[in-house]
Parts: sequence; C-alpha cells; structure tokens
Amino acid sequence: MDTDNLSVVLHAKGDLRLEQRPIPEPGDNEVLLLMHSVGICGSDVHYWQHGRIGDFVLKKPMILGHEAAGRVVKVGSRVTHLKPGDRVAIEPGVPREMDEFFKSGHYNLSPTIFFCATPPDNGNLSRYYTHNANFCYKLPDGVTYEEGALIEPLSVGIHACKRAGVTLGSSVLICGAGPIGLVSLLVAKAMGASQVVISDLSADRLSKAKELGADFVLAVKREDVPQELARRVEGMLGGMPHISIECTGAESSIQTAIYATHSGGVVVLVGLGAEMTTVPLVNAAVREVDIRGVFRYCNTWPMAIAMLASKRINVKPLVTHRFPLEQAVQAFETTRQGLGVKVMLKCDRNDQNP
Repeated sequence: MDTDNLSVVLHAKGDLRLEQRPIPEPGDNEVLLLMHSVGICGSDVHYWQHGRIGDFVLKKPMILGHEAAGRVVKVGSRVTHLKPGDRVAIEPGVPREMDEFFKSGHYNLSPTIFFCATPPDNGNLSRYYTHNANFCYKLPDGVTYEEGALIEPLSVGIHACKRAGVTLGSSVLICGAGPIGLVSLLVAKAMGASQVVISDLSADRLSKAKELGADFVLAVKREDVPQELARRVEGMLGGMPHISIECTGAESSIQTAIYATHSGGVVVLVGLGAEMTTVPLVNAAVREVDIRGVFRYCNTWPMAIAMLASKRINVKPLVTHRFPLEQAVQAFETTRQGLGVKVMLKCDRNDQNP
C-alpha cells in the first residue's frame, strides 16, 4: 500500500505548507479516493491570505481544496453503488443530520453541514482522501477528471441560474467574469438565455467570456457610476435584462445589477462582499425587482454530469494552468496573482492527464 499522502495544509494566515498526513481508512459509508484533479478556488486563496471568511475562522491546521475528482481505491462495508476503480466527482458539502433543511431538499442551508476546506473541516487537496460515498458521483467515460472537478464551480452557476429562473428567451446580465461568472454564463446559455451581457474590470477575462459565448461584454472601471452602467447594459441588449447575476460582491456592482434589472425581474447575489452594503432598495421595491441570495448549491451534481456528458456545456477552456501537487504553493501564488482562470492541481503521480 502506498504511504505517500502529500497534503496541502494551511497552518495559519499566510502559512501554507506541503506535508505528509496518514492515509485514512474509509468508514462504513465512505470511500477512500486517490485524488486526481483539484481546482484552486478563490475561497482557498482567501483563507490563505486572511485566515478567515466571515464567521469561518481558521483555528487549527486545515487541508485546503474542495473542487475535486478522483478514483475509488477502497470502499466502506455499507457502500454498494461504488467499487474500486470508479472515477468520481466529489460534492464537498455533506449534511451531518437529517434536519428540516435536509428534509426540504435544501441541505446546503443546514447549519451543521460538513463542507470541505471550511473551518474546522479538512478539504481534499491531498494524495488520498475519504468522503461520504453518497456524495461521490460516478463519472461517465466521456467526462474527464478535470471536468469532474469543475462540477463544483459549475454547480454554483447552476444553482444561481435556477434561483434566478433563467429560461428560454431570458436576457441576462452577469456582473463579474471570474470563474463563477463564466460558469454562470455557460449555464445561462444552456438553459435558454437568448442574450447575455457580462461585465468585468479585466479585458482578458472579458475576452474569455466572449470565447465562451457571451453576446456582449462590458468593460467597467472602478469609478464608473452604477446608473450609467445600467443604461449601457440596456443599450447593448435593446432593453433591460430580465435577470442579473451578481458574482463580485462589490457594492457598486450590486447597485448596477439592481438599477439594470427590468421591473418585475430578479437579481441573484452570488458574490460575497462586505457584511453591510448600501443598495438602492427602494428602487428595487417600487419596481418589484426580487433580490435573491445564493449559498453554494444543492442537488446539482446529477444535472451537471448530464450536461457535461451530453456536451451541452464545455468547461474545458476554463482550465488555464496545471501544476503537480508537489508545486502547490506555486499554483496558489499563480491564482493569487489572478493569472488565467482556473488553476488545477494534479494529485496522482502516475496520471497527470486532464
């Protein structure tokens, strides 16, 4: 049996280390996975740089990583739907109890949920990792490990578009062309949006958005006035968008989304910014613009796998950098500097392919 379980461990703010951890044994309802591809998320970098996200504070060393896919190498005694050799995508949020949120299908809102790489729970950026088998989803032959890992950010886009009610003929504004804005773009188009305009500060990110199917791109500057940006969006689309999906968390961007959205439309807040934010609430209220929140996702992995297997969605262009696990610190630095879109770490020494 292999004894190498190299893991990426955050010890404290700014203190990221590569170290060996024991290879865990799977519990009765768990599987042991040889990890293959793990994407670096902005939240991983935020914990590294700040030691916390909101109320989630790092108090002890934590393994990072939650965008992941791997291969089953051992199954627990009660696991019947998976076997060694199966390739799986991992849903990182696992409810710990059958509470009211679990029963109503909103298990992502359970206050006691386990979630990879959210203090105090360890993530899966390691050579070997155990996870609840019910939250490991078998990948079809035509879906790669990297696509499996990208189901996690893709799920944010799916959940956001479902919350927004994107449907045939919808016109959509997406604020922010980072990884979450880009997957929201892919999902909105797949769900039937007729026109999508996406905004960002970065010309490179807008170029990637155009490549992925955006109908219009809007270059913004930090000093731009939200009402003016809203008028520019209306001019591009020939009318105000039915739906705005805000992926930055920036106050001015949330204001733009509200001003831009058609009366009777929906604004979905995906990006997390300051706890207290000034927004034109009365403007939204008198125009019956619904403002809806998004917290991660739920019940999205089967849909995502079906969309990837049918080639309705292509997430492959999102991966711009790849590093072996041994170069994790360099990979994190690449992400921190905002280079590329998605940085992928390759955890299997014998298989560095996508």
